[in-house]
Order: sequence, then C-alpha cells, then structure tokens
Amino acid sequence: MRTPAILSVLGEDRVGLVAAISRVLADAGANIEDIRQTIIGGVFSMTMLVTVDEDATPFDELQALLAAAGEEIGVQVTFQREDVFRFMHRI
Repeated sequence: MRTPAILSVLGEDRVGLVAAISRVLADAGANIEDIRQTIIGGVFSMTMLVTVDEDATPFDELQALLAAAGEEIGVQVTFQREDVFRFMHRI
C-alpha cells in the first residue's frame, strides 16, 4: 500500500540535516515526491511530500524512525498522513 504523507522538519541549520532525513526515508523505501526548504536567520525549515511504501515499512514504524532521527540531529520532525494533514488544515 502506498500512502502519501507530509514531513516537516524545523531546527537550527547545520550540515547534514537533509541527508539524515533523506537517508531514513530511502532506507524505509519511501519516495520524496516534492521538497521545499529554506533558512531564515539560521533556522532551517523543510517540508516534503513523501510516498510511503507500507509493504516495505509501515507508516507508524517510519514515523518512529523519523522522530528518532530528529532527536539525534536536534530538529523537530512532524510526519503525518496527507489526508490527516489536509483535514487538520481545512478552513
């Protein structure tokens, strides 16, 4: 099963942030469909649209792996199914 998801990363900018998060996604068999990132005053912000292959890695397991990676590199990681994200942000 393929599940679209939204991944957000926020923290102090430093070398290797994109690589660390991308590595977790690649190892889990997830695909980055789109990515946006910016640095404002030393604060790194990244949003990704990701497709999760739940046959390779279940969503909840990938969510835990990303949270652990975020803690390890000192950034805040939010990972939600796209439908949940869109529902929460409806006007």
